[in-house]
Amino acid sequence: MDFKKIMVAGSGVLGSQIAFQSAFFGYHVNVYDINEAAINVAKERFSKLKAVYAGYFQDTDKAEAAIGRISFYTNLADAVADVDLMIEAVPEVVGIKQDFYQKLAEVAPEKTVFASNSSTMLPSQFAAFTGRPEKFLALHFANSIWQNNTAEVMGHPGTDSKYTEQVTDFARSIGMIPFVLKKEQPGYILNSLLVPLLDAGLSLWANDIADPQTIDKNWMISTGAPNGPFAILDIVGMETPYNLNLAKAELDPTYKAIAEKLKTEMIDQGKMGVSSGEGFYKYPNPAFLEPDFLKQN
Repeated sequence: MDFKKIMVAGSGVLGSQIAFQSAFFGYHVNVYDINEAAINVAKERFSKLKAVYAGYFQDTDKAEAAIGRISFYTNLADAVADVDLMIEAVPEVVGIKQDFYQKLAEVAPEKTVFASNSSTMLPSQFAAFTGRPEKFLALHFANSIWQNNTAEVMGHPGTDSKYTEQVTDFARSIGMIPFVLKKEQPGYILNSLLVPLLDAGLSLWANDIADPQTIDKNWMISTGAPNGPFAILDIVGMETPYNLNLAKAELDPTYKAIAEKLKTEMIDQGKMGVSSGEGFYKYPNPAFLEPDFLKQN
């Protein structure tokens, strides 16, 4: 592996974490997003991440140096110039990803390896749009990647194994524990396990079976888990589950009901989760962390 400069496309919750993690471990990182408004929001995220990393790793100087390695772009050609590895973290919408890869393929250097952080989609869905299917694969991170430091590496049938090895080595170099999948699987390992749990919780909420705190409390008491599905959804943010359920709305009316309720009761109200200070819980002191949360009502 000879990666030196990284590009992260999409500066949302996870995209910003991927970028900061890479910069923290010494890489120069170009962050690309669609407009200056998005970049300004990203800069606020990086300021918060600097404090998080300084505290978690007990290294303020290293966190400060990471900020100095990050550059911001709204021009795609400038963002990808001389980049060795591009990591895509744009919204979970097929059309948006296809359009992004078509435009990227026109301006990216031949040497650049493409990796997608898509939560549930397969690299084979987009390989034909990349212009370099042999250099394209998935590299998926869990949220709060400085602590939940897994990196799932997943090629498609046309991925050259040497690029899988290079991306796996890169993941190790930024403090990740890589898990290389043998073949494509929607949701990899993590989300194959996690998404059904989150969907089940959302279904109970959308169908007015129980409220989020009751659902979380039941799950936490019954399993000993530190978080319930709605606490996890607040970490993930509302955009990804909304897009995923909207995409499945024609398959089952429950998915449509979930998407509609997420839109009207959460997204339209600005309740995006931890990132906005409120989701299903209010932050920085959510109810599920209170000592008596699991006690009988």
